[in-house]
Amino acid sequence: MDAMQPEFADEEPINPFDFWTGANFKLKIRDVEGYRNYDKSEFASQETLSEDDAKLEGLYNSMHDLAEYTDPTKYKSYTELKTKLMSVLGEAAVAGAPTVAQERSLGEEKVATPIKSAPEPAMSAVASSDDDDDIMSHFANLVND
Repeated sequence: MDAMQPEFADEEPINPFDFWTGANFKLKIRDVEGYRNYDKSEFASQETLSEDDAKLEGLYNSMHDLAEYTDPTKYKSYTELKTKLMSVLGEAAVAGAPTVAQERSLGEEKVATPIKSAPEPAMSAVASSDDDDDIMSHFANLVND
């Protein structure tokens, strides 16, 4: 970001990711307090990748399309991920938050209705004190062996 939006007026902004006039990245590794640190890394000045147009065209034609990886429809929404996280953590759903189905929109309009909290699962069997005694005696036998 410092290269694209310089802090000082005398520095010229550059786009280091431009295919035709980008800039090489200088990776500078330092040891700071026993850990690797890369904060001194920077982009070099802008320059063309090659003076040979045929070579540049060959590189351009060999680039892979990344649109399939950046397509938003391939990823879950924030609400869907949050709902899944809350489910895994065993926390109740937040009242007033839209459900995943309600968040998905038809066109640009979104509908938000509160989620009903899922009922707590019923405990079908609670361990008896006899089971606890058996477990403890098992561990005691392991220690003695």
